[in-house]
Amino acid sequence: MPSDVVWDVITDTTRWPEWGPSVSAVDCRERYVRKGIRGRVRLPFSMWVPFAITEYEDRRYWAWNIWGVRATGHRIEPLGDGSCLLIFEVPFFAAPYLFICWLAIRRIASLLEEDP
Repeated sequence: MPSDVVWDVITDTTRWPEWGPSVSAVDCRERYVRKGIRGRVRLPFSMWVPFAITEYEDRRYWAWNIWGVRATGHRIEPLGDGSCLLIFEVPFFAAPYLFICWLAIRRIASLLEEDP
């Protein structure tokens, strides 16, 4: 899948609940990620937690803090054949979260296969 298509899915806050197993809803004034935006996400067990986008490189990378703690980074690496790699970065202390990231990547792939 082209990197621009993947980037649009992972930076559209309205789509996070579609692919993020740990996000059931988003409350954010901005639809698309950029450095400095703030909002909150609802976890599956109905708890709302604040987030802030702390790092941003257009079409390549964004990272966020949740509850003021470094959370995942989201990186796109374009490949020469018009496809890309989607890489989630997880802090060492959150290593068990790698399974959730694996599920998210599978959901994103499924969404992109369904989108015309």
